Amino acid sequence: MKNQEKVKQLIDLRERARLGGGKKRIEDQHSKGKMTARERIAILLDEGSFEEFDMFVTHRTEDFGMGDKKFLSDGVVTGHGTIDGRVVYVFAHDFTIFGGSLSETFSLKICKIMDQAMKVGAPVIGINDSGGARIQEGVRSLSGFSELFERNILASGVIPQISAIFGPCAGGAVYSPALTDFIVMSEESSYMFVTGPKVTKTVTGEEISTEDLGGSLVHGTKSGVAHFVSDNEEQGLLLIRKLLGYLPQNNLEDPPMKECNDPVERKSEELNSIIPENSNQPYDVKDVIYHIVDDREFLEVHSTFARNVVIGFARMGGMTVGVVANQPNFLAGVLDINASRKAARFIRFCDAFNVPIVTLVDVPGFLPGSGQEYGGLIVHGAKLMFAYGEASVPKVTVTLRKSYGGAYCVMSSKQLHGDVNYAWPSAEIAVMGPSGAVEILEGKSISEIKDPDQRNKRVAEMEEEYRTKFANPYEAARYGYIDDVIEPSTTRFRIIRALRTLATKRDPGPMKKHSNIPL
Repeated sequence: MKNQEKVKQLIDLRERARLGGGKKRIEDQHSKGKMTARERIAILLDEGSFEEFDMFVTHRTEDFGMGDKKFLSDGVVTGHGTIDGRVVYVFAHDFTIFGGSLSETFSLKICKIMDQAMKVGAPVIGINDSGGARIQEGVRSLSGFSELFERNILASGVIPQISAIFGPCAGGAVYSPALTDFIVMSEESSYMFVTGPKVTKTVTGEEISTEDLGGSLVHGTKSGVAHFVSDNEEQGLLLIRKLLGYLPQNNLEDPPMKECNDPVERKSEELNSIIPENSNQPYDVKDVIYHIVDDREFLEVHSTFARNVVIGFARMGGMTVGVVANQPNFLAGVLDINASRKAARFIRFCDAFNVPIVTLVDVPGFLPGSGQEYGGLIVHGAKLMFAYGEASVPKVTVTLRKSYGGAYCVMSSKQLHGDVNYAWPSAEIAVMGPSGAVEILEGKSISEIKDPDQRNKRVAEMEEEYRTKFANPYEAARYGYIDDVIEPSTTRFRIIRALRTLATKRDPGPMKKHSNIPL
């Protein structure tokens, strides 16, 4: 064969590979409102930056007539490219080939780019749209999943891993995304579950739709599996690009600095009056966040799950920060099971990838009740405490209003190695609120007062006495538990200055193989 013919053969093979399962199956994919694997990659990456690997790989199975059904690339597109000029590795399931089902060679392709991503220190993005394990390969397909899971585990805390779910993701296939750092689902086309509606009905008798069992709404609001839910695939891909802009390439680098045109010393006079006079009245803590971060830009994570705590990424003085804030606007900002595990996972991610943590505290305590206790609130609350105590990145805490009981300890207190702890003049730091404290301290003596008016008057006097002593930050400041009481309008400047001072912080902790976080 002449050289020119060989080149033509190469070009033809490439064109064949790019057609995946063929034009008919591509049309079927489009008819469902879904893009093909390569179309998704083209939106995700910088134009012209994608370098595809293993385009000519095919499966090795001859059983069940598979020897006559071989497609180039074998159902997954892999390679690397750039996002805003920074290298990333990517794989995308091709649903037009065997429904995107995973084979042994399919798995080896993904493992190859993950191994290389860890060597060079670059993020991995997986775009999932798969029917699960390829049944015709039996245990070899299951082995392929296990190889992939092991890579996810090895890469955890080394490079950022992001999963997009833009189609089915069921059975064993769900565990690879679950092992990654962030999951993005699309409202239009994605679902995730371990066992589907048919098996669920057979085993339990429960009749449930695919959407109600594992749709994006379920995982975005109830289970917390999905960190982000996008309106469509394109929005989800652009969101991943935005998310990566806050993150370092790997655990040995710092997050990228961005030029800051928002004055560091900018004051926000509105913050001086944002806390209501009535301590039981709610307000939106996100208003505080917008006032103190650069250009009012805040990328919220888990925005519809466990809304009593707010988490997300922002920049302050051009530096990436992870923000954790109690939300008085939802359940009074109380900590419960879901809020605790939501915040704990986020804190551990920030700590793994050198992202400083800014904590805004307004928490009345942990949510009481048998449902919470039976669900293991003790252990889940301990996760949050453990995450804060273990984190060695710079930690700056600002107590805005309430900080009661065990929740005071948990929310990045000085005793959990908070580096800089500020408080607003409106801060109330105590074991509990005035009403509960008086009930416990003086309940017996108050009950002995027979006249209702006298009894109510005495209760009011004692509550005011307790409030005078503890409904301010100065008692905690007297012991050094608060480093300074600051004017709310200066919060942005004080946090940024603290973060800049802490930029060279080193806190290796004691030597050990790994900790045993309460799971």
